[in-house]
Amino acid sequence: MRAVIRIVAEVAAAAAAAVLIVCAVAANQSWLDRHFLPSFLFPRDWYVRLELSVRLAMAITGACLMRLAPRIGRAAARAPSGLASVSVAAVLALGAAEPALRRMNLQPTEWLRPDEEPLRVADARLGWTLAPGRVGHVNVGGRGVDYAIDASGYRVRDVQHPVDRSQPALLFTGESVMFGEGVTWDETVPGRVEAQSGTPAAVLAVHGFGTDQAYLRLEAELPRFRHPVAVVSLCATTLFGRNLDDRRPHLDRGLAWRPGRSEWRLQSLARLIIPYHGDAVIDGGVEVTREVLRATARLARARGAAALILVPQFGPEDEAERALRRRVVDESGVPFVFVEMDSSWRLPWDRHPDARAARAMAEAVTKRLWALGSGL
Repeated sequence: MRAVIRIVAEVAAAAAAAVLIVCAVAANQSWLDRHFLPSFLFPRDWYVRLELSVRLAMAITGACLMRLAPRIGRAAARAPSGLASVSVAAVLALGAAEPALRRMNLQPTEWLRPDEEPLRVADARLGWTLAPGRVGHVNVGGRGVDYAIDASGYRVRDVQHPVDRSQPALLFTGESVMFGEGVTWDETVPGRVEAQSGTPAAVLAVHGFGTDQAYLRLEAELPRFRHPVAVVSLCATTLFGRNLDDRRPHLDRGLAWRPGRSEWRLQSLARLIIPYHGDAVIDGGVEVTREVLRATARLARARGAAALILVPQFGPEDEAERALRRRVVDESGVPFVFVEMDSSWRLPWDRHPDARAARAMAEAVTKRLWALGSGL
């Protein structure tokens, strides 16, 4: 019996070692770029170094495990009860972790803190929206910034001046970048375009939204505007991974609405730590995102408004980002403006664009809207 245990443990250790070594070799940078999407939170050189470190760690661990396989087999044969105890304890720990995590009030990945400004409220169709009719206060780099949200849930200069939907308006959809995270109203992309064009801006953007959620909000809000002049959407390759998250309400092929999919909390935690996506999932996300961008343009044009996609890019665009941008944005056929900015134009201790970046994007948007003949 002990001989059998020794052989099984040794083979298992050798097999695990082989898997680690094969994965370390096979997961080259090309494979990683295909399955781990560009990140909004980390510069590319950071996660390339992280990926290389993980590959080296896997290879070293595999080599050590292969060398130690005979010892592991002998140790398992000497103390089979200890091996069984460790195995049972590991299974029980996993079993106990799941109900413990379910007792916690975990928010969606895009809305982790319920008290984060601007405050959000749950919405059955969109997942969440901004809490209306209030002013949120944040401190960014030692500077106070106010987020004034009118009764319709749009960011405005101040709550005493809500958006007048009976007047001509430029509609801005998207997420925190378009909303203007960490900058004052006058420094936001919509606020600057409003000042440059003389046409009031209506900011429909909501923190954490995917492209499909932004479309759904536009679909609901656009009919309330009497004279929409243009609809400006945001689509960044570093935020594309958000569109693949089916744990929130989302759109599927054919613009079919789907509720958020429930899953094991341990599975959600694993996906957060290792954001791997298979080819089929990415291809499906590209197809749906293109469809959403085209549908957004159709909504705008049906109301006589111009449609424009803002594509922000910090630093030079690498091959992985360029390939993804071409598949999603270029092939959508919707007019877009690509704005490359200095990679340092970020908020202190944050990855969001600062006032310099917002100014560059606003100038590019205004110029492109004039070229499109939007009637500014």
